Amino acid sequence: MKIAIIGATGTAGRATTHAAHQAGHQVTELSRATGVDLHTGAGLVEALRGADAVIDTSNPFPTNPDTDLVDTFRQTTTRVVEACRQAGVSRLVHLSICNIDNPAFDEFDYYLAKRAQEQVLATSGLEHVVVRSAQWMEFALNPGAVTQIENEVQVEDWLVQPIAVDEVARILVESVSGAVRDRQVAGPEQIRLPDLTRALLATRNDQRPVIATTPSLPALADGVLLAPTGAELVGPDVTAWTQTQVPMA
Repeated sequence: MKIAIIGATGTAGRATTHAAHQAGHQVTELSRATGVDLHTGAGLVEALRGADAVIDTSNPFPTNPDTDLVDTFRQTTTRVVEACRQAGVSRLVHLSICNIDNPAFDEFDYYLAKRAQEQVLATSGLEHVVVRSAQWMEFALNPGAVTQIENEVQVEDWLVQPIAVDEVARILVESVSGAVRDRQVAGPEQIRLPDLTRALLATRNDQRPVIATTPSLPALADGVLLAPTGAELVGPDVTAWTQTQVPMA
Protein backbone atom coordinates (compact mmCIF):
# COMPACT_ATOMS: atom_id res chain seq x y z
CA MET A 1 0.00 0.00 0.00
CA LYS A 2 0.91 3.64 -0.38
CA ILE A 3 0.83 5.27 3.04
CA ALA A 4 1.28 8.95 3.88
CA ILE A 5 2.52 9.64 7.40
CA ILE A 6 1.75 13.05 8.86
CA GLY A 7 4.18 14.24 11.51
CA ALA A 8 6.88 11.95 10.17
CA THR A 9 9.73 13.72 11.96
CA GLY A 10 8.31 13.32 15.48
CA THR A 11 8.96 10.47 17.89
CA ALA A 12 5.90 8.48 16.81
CA GLY A 13 6.22 9.56 13.19
CA ARG A 14 9.79 8.29 12.84
CA ALA A 15 8.86 4.97 14.42
CA THR A 16 5.78 4.66 12.22
CA THR A 17 7.75 5.44 9.08
CA HIS A 18 10.19 2.68 9.97
CA ALA A 19 7.38 0.23 10.76
CA ALA A 20 5.64 0.99 7.47
CA HIS A 21 8.83 0.39 5.49
CA GLN A 22 9.42 -2.84 7.40
CA ALA A 23 5.90 -3.98 6.47
CA GLY A 24 6.66 -3.41 2.79
CA HIS A 25 4.57 -0.29 2.25
CA GLN A 26 5.47 2.64 0.04
CA VAL A 27 5.77 5.63 2.35
CA THR A 28 5.40 9.38 1.86
CA GLU A 29 6.66 11.42 4.81
CA LEU A 30 4.78 14.63 5.59
CA SER A 31 6.14 17.39 7.80
CA ARG A 32 7.10 21.03 7.58
CA ALA A 33 10.48 19.83 6.34
CA THR A 34 8.76 18.32 3.29
CA GLY A 35 6.71 21.45 2.62
CA VAL A 36 3.47 20.50 4.39
CA ASP A 37 2.00 22.91 6.95
CA LEU A 38 -1.04 21.70 8.90
CA HIS A 39 -1.70 25.18 10.25
CA THR A 40 -2.31 26.62 6.79
CA GLY A 41 -2.97 23.47 4.79
CA ALA A 42 -0.14 24.34 2.41
CA GLY A 43 1.03 21.32 0.44
CA LEU A 44 -1.29 18.91 2.23
CA VAL A 45 -3.67 17.82 -0.54
CA GLU A 46 -0.86 17.49 -3.04
CA ALA A 47 1.17 15.33 -0.66
CA LEU A 48 -1.77 12.99 -0.03
CA ARG A 49 -2.65 12.36 -3.68
CA GLY A 50 -2.09 8.73 -4.58
CA ALA A 51 -2.05 7.53 -0.97
CA ASP A 52 -4.25 4.58 -0.06
CA ALA A 53 -4.17 5.46 3.63
CA VAL A 54 -2.94 8.22 5.92
CA ILE A 55 -1.52 7.86 9.42
CA ASP A 56 -1.65 11.07 11.45
CA THR A 57 0.96 11.11 14.23
CA SER A 58 1.23 14.89 14.32
CA ASN A 59 1.21 17.08 17.40
CA PRO A 60 0.26 20.42 15.83
CA PHE A 61 0.96 22.87 18.63
CA PRO A 62 0.30 26.47 17.57
CA THR A 63 3.29 28.53 16.57
CA ASN A 64 1.83 31.51 18.44
CA PRO A 65 1.59 30.80 22.19
CA ASP A 66 -1.46 33.08 22.42
CA THR A 67 -3.44 30.89 20.01
CA ASP A 68 -6.04 28.58 21.55
CA LEU A 69 -4.70 25.01 21.68
CA VAL A 70 -8.06 23.27 21.38
CA ASP A 71 -9.08 25.34 18.36
CA THR A 72 -5.72 24.71 16.71
CA PHE A 73 -5.96 20.94 17.06
CA ARG A 74 -9.58 20.97 15.89
CA GLN A 75 -8.75 23.07 12.83
CA THR A 76 -5.70 21.05 11.81
CA THR A 77 -7.61 17.77 12.03
CA THR A 78 -10.42 19.29 9.99
CA ARG A 79 -7.84 20.22 7.34
CA VAL A 80 -6.48 16.68 7.35
CA VAL A 81 -9.97 15.21 6.91
CA GLU A 82 -10.81 17.57 4.05
CA ALA A 83 -7.47 16.91 2.37
CA CYS A 84 -8.07 13.16 2.60
CA ARG A 85 -11.44 13.65 0.88
CA GLN A 86 -9.98 15.78 -1.88
CA ALA A 87 -7.08 13.38 -2.43
CA GLY A 88 -9.31 10.30 -2.48
CA VAL A 89 -7.70 8.64 0.54
CA SER A 90 -9.52 5.47 1.62
CA ARG A 91 -8.68 5.46 5.33
CA LEU A 92 -7.27 7.77 7.99
CA VAL A 93 -5.55 6.31 11.06
CA HIS A 94 -5.25 8.78 13.91
CA LEU A 95 -2.97 8.53 16.95
CA SER A 96 -4.61 9.61 20.20
CA ILE A 97 -4.18 9.01 23.95
CA CYS A 98 -5.87 6.61 26.36
CA ASN A 99 -8.34 8.07 28.87
CA ILE A 100 -8.61 11.53 27.33
CA ASP A 101 -12.36 11.53 28.06
CA ASN A 102 -11.84 10.99 31.80
CA PRO A 103 -13.37 13.92 33.75
CA ALA A 104 -10.07 14.27 35.61
CA PHE A 105 -8.75 15.94 32.45
CA ASP A 106 -11.59 18.42 31.97
CA GLU A 107 -9.23 21.32 32.77
CA PHE A 108 -6.22 19.90 30.90
CA ASP A 109 -5.96 21.76 27.60
CA TYR A 110 -3.85 19.17 25.79
CA TYR A 111 -6.32 16.38 26.46
CA LEU A 112 -9.22 18.68 25.57
CA ALA A 113 -7.44 19.29 22.27
CA LYS A 114 -7.11 15.55 21.67
CA ARG A 115 -10.83 15.17 22.42
CA ALA A 116 -11.57 17.85 19.84
CA GLN A 117 -9.60 15.95 17.21
CA GLU A 118 -11.56 12.77 17.87
CA GLN A 119 -14.83 14.70 17.68
CA VAL A 120 -13.89 15.97 14.23
CA LEU A 121 -13.21 12.43 13.08
CA ALA A 122 -16.43 11.07 14.59
CA THR A 123 -18.55 13.47 12.55
CA SER A 124 -16.42 13.44 9.39
CA GLY A 125 -18.03 10.55 7.53
CA LEU A 126 -14.50 9.52 6.53
CA GLU A 127 -13.39 5.94 7.15
CA HIS A 128 -11.04 6.22 10.09
CA VAL A 129 -9.43 4.32 12.94
CA VAL A 130 -8.45 5.95 16.23
CA VAL A 131 -5.57 4.29 18.06
CA ARG A 132 -5.42 5.47 21.65
CA SER A 133 -2.05 4.86 23.26
CA ALA A 134 -0.92 4.98 26.86
CA GLN A 135 2.21 6.98 27.64
CA TRP A 136 5.29 5.66 25.86
CA MET A 137 8.37 4.19 27.50
CA GLU A 138 10.20 7.11 25.93
CA PHE A 139 8.25 9.41 28.26
CA ALA A 140 10.89 8.54 30.87
CA LEU A 141 12.74 11.71 29.84
CA ASN A 142 9.87 13.77 28.43
CA PRO A 143 10.15 17.43 29.49
CA GLY A 144 6.39 17.45 30.07
CA ALA A 145 7.05 15.71 33.38
CA VAL A 146 10.83 15.48 33.69
CA THR A 147 13.22 18.31 34.53
CA GLN A 148 16.90 17.54 34.03
CA ILE A 149 19.43 19.67 35.84
CA GLU A 150 23.16 19.18 36.28
CA ASN A 151 23.13 17.10 39.46
CA GLU A 152 19.68 15.51 39.54
CA VAL A 153 16.58 14.65 37.55
CA GLN A 154 13.20 15.78 38.89
CA VAL A 155 10.25 13.64 37.79
CA GLU A 156 6.56 14.11 38.49
CA ASP A 157 5.22 11.10 40.39
CA TRP A 158 2.79 9.78 37.79
CA LEU A 159 1.48 6.21 37.78
CA VAL A 160 1.77 4.95 34.20
CA GLN A 161 1.48 1.77 32.15
CA PRO A 162 3.94 2.58 29.38
CA ILE A 163 4.18 1.05 25.94
CA ALA A 164 7.18 1.20 23.62
CA VAL A 165 6.63 3.66 20.78
CA ASP A 166 7.86 1.05 18.28
CA GLU A 167 4.88 -1.12 19.24
CA VAL A 168 2.48 1.79 18.89
CA ALA A 169 3.93 2.38 15.43
CA ARG A 170 3.43 -1.25 14.47
CA ILE A 171 -0.21 -1.09 15.55
CA LEU A 172 -0.78 2.14 13.62
CA VAL A 173 0.56 0.48 10.48
CA GLU A 174 -1.58 -2.62 11.07
CA SER A 175 -4.63 -0.38 11.26
CA VAL A 176 -4.35 0.92 7.69
CA SER A 177 -6.04 -2.25 6.44
CA GLY A 178 -8.48 -4.85 7.68
CA ALA A 179 -11.44 -4.23 9.95
CA VAL A 180 -12.29 -0.66 10.87
CA ARG A 181 -12.05 -0.72 14.65
CA ASP A 182 -10.68 1.74 17.15
CA ARG A 183 -7.96 0.39 19.42
CA GLN A 184 -6.59 1.17 22.87
CA VAL A 185 -3.08 0.01 23.68
CA ALA A 186 -0.84 0.07 26.74
CA GLY A 187 2.14 -1.75 28.14
CA PRO A 188 2.01 -4.86 30.34
CA GLU A 189 3.37 -3.26 33.51
CA GLN A 190 2.31 -0.48 35.86
CA ILE A 191 5.16 1.66 37.15
CA ARG A 192 5.67 5.05 38.72
CA LEU A 193 7.29 7.47 36.31
CA PRO A 194 10.30 8.24 38.57
CA ASP A 195 11.06 4.51 38.67
CA LEU A 196 10.86 4.32 34.87
CA THR A 197 13.29 7.22 34.64
CA ARG A 198 15.65 5.55 37.13
CA ALA A 199 15.60 2.35 35.09
CA LEU A 200 16.48 4.19 31.89
CA LEU A 201 19.23 6.26 33.49
CA ALA A 202 20.77 3.15 35.02
CA THR A 203 20.92 1.52 31.59
CA ARG A 204 22.69 4.62 30.28
CA ASN A 205 25.17 4.67 33.17
CA ASP A 206 23.74 8.01 34.28
CA GLN A 207 24.21 8.20 38.04
CA ARG A 208 22.19 11.34 38.71
CA PRO A 209 19.61 10.82 41.47
CA VAL A 210 15.94 10.91 40.45
CA ILE A 211 13.76 13.04 42.71
CA ALA A 212 10.00 12.41 42.66
CA THR A 213 7.92 15.59 42.66
CA THR A 214 4.21 16.25 43.12
CA PRO A 215 2.27 16.01 39.83
CA SER A 216 0.80 19.21 38.43
CA LEU A 217 -2.53 17.33 38.25
CA PRO A 218 -3.11 15.15 41.37
CA ALA A 219 -5.02 12.48 39.44
CA LEU A 220 -1.86 11.66 37.50
CA ALA A 221 -0.53 9.96 40.63
CA ASP A 222 -3.68 7.95 41.26
CA GLY A 223 -4.05 5.71 38.21
CA VAL A 224 -5.95 7.87 35.74
CA LEU A 225 -3.30 7.06 33.12
CA LEU A 226 -3.49 3.28 33.47
CA ALA A 227 -4.80 1.00 30.73
CA PRO A 228 -8.58 1.29 30.38
CA THR A 229 -10.83 -1.76 30.39
CA GLY A 230 -10.46 -3.71 27.17
CA ALA A 231 -7.12 -2.22 26.17
CA GLU A 232 -4.58 -4.41 24.40
CA LEU A 233 -1.53 -4.93 26.62
CA VAL A 234 1.58 -5.07 24.48
CA GLY A 235 5.17 -5.82 25.53
CA PRO A 236 8.01 -5.35 26.06
CA ASP A 237 8.00 -4.72 29.79
CA VAL A 238 10.22 -2.05 31.32
CA THR A 239 13.21 -4.34 31.93
CA ALA A 240 13.20 -5.67 28.37
CA TRP A 241 12.75 -2.18 26.91
CA THR A 242 15.58 -0.59 28.87
CA GLN A 243 17.91 -3.33 27.65
CA THR A 244 17.36 -2.05 24.11
CA GLN A 245 18.46 1.48 24.99
CA VAL A 246 22.01 2.40 24.06
CA PRO A 247 24.16 3.32 27.10
CA MET A 248 25.65 6.79 27.07
CA ALA A 249 29.35 6.96 26.16
